[in-house]
Amino acid sequence: MTSTPETKHEKPLTGWRVLVPRGGPWGDGVAASLRSQGAVPVVAPLINFGPTNDQAALDDALEKLAAGEFDWLTVTSATTVDVLYAHRAVVPKSTKIAAVGETTAAALQAVGYEVALVPETDNSAAGMAEQLIALEPQPRRILTLRSEIAKPVLTRSLIAAGHEVSSVVAYRTVGVPVTDRIRRDVDSGRINAILITSGSVARQVREQFPDIPDDTLLAAIGPRTAKDARKAGLPITVVADKQTVDALIDAVSHFTLPHAADEFAP
Repeated sequence: MTSTPETKHEKPLTGWRVLVPRGGPWGDGVAASLRSQGAVPVVAPLINFGPTNDQAALDDALEKLAAGEFDWLTVTSATTVDVLYAHRAVVPKSTKIAAVGETTAAALQAVGYEVALVPETDNSAAGMAEQLIALEPQPRRILTLRSEIAKPVLTRSLIAAGHEVSSVVAYRTVGVPVTDRIRRDVDSGRINAILITSGSVARQVREQFPDIPDDTLLAAIGPRTAKDARKAGLPITVVADKQTVDALIDAVSHFTLPHAADEFAP
């Protein structure tokens, strides 16, 4: 990796082409943030959600949610937000929403949902459970929506603390093949950086781009995502110190544009 830290300019990412691995409102927001820093965002969704294998259970849960039967709704990924949005899910004022991190919270807010709780330090299911349990000493009715591959850490912790929990599979994570043009741009190094925003994204990056140039910067949105990415075989270049888009873009902005030295060589 030839990128080196540099002093930030007013538009520190001028000239960069950055792959944004998710579409929808979240992807649009990330693209706007990158443009404000001078970069050219390349939105290429690598994952999407497939329908749950138990649609009846999800429909029933969303009906109860709209009827105000839950005190809390927990959301542990931006993909869950996509599901809520696709189903036009109604969350009444009486139901508070807990988001696992700032990225998920931003996705919720982007489509009109209010967020009452984001873990202050540990942006994980365990961290969310710990803070929610501390906030709610009395038993509450909680709906946890999750992917089919998610471990039931949150549900188990909340039940152990005495809460009444409905755990429902909201979606299956599926890979989205990129276009030949995107693949060529990554293989040739025309894409200067790839944002790694989840373990699922990391696995798709590894599978769809097996020959990523050494100069391409791979930026993970936090330590947990970086750990998942390395398990998938990705050589992560930089890890954001917080699990937020702003922190991720800031981490990238501290590097010099790859190939810049070659462009100005005599």
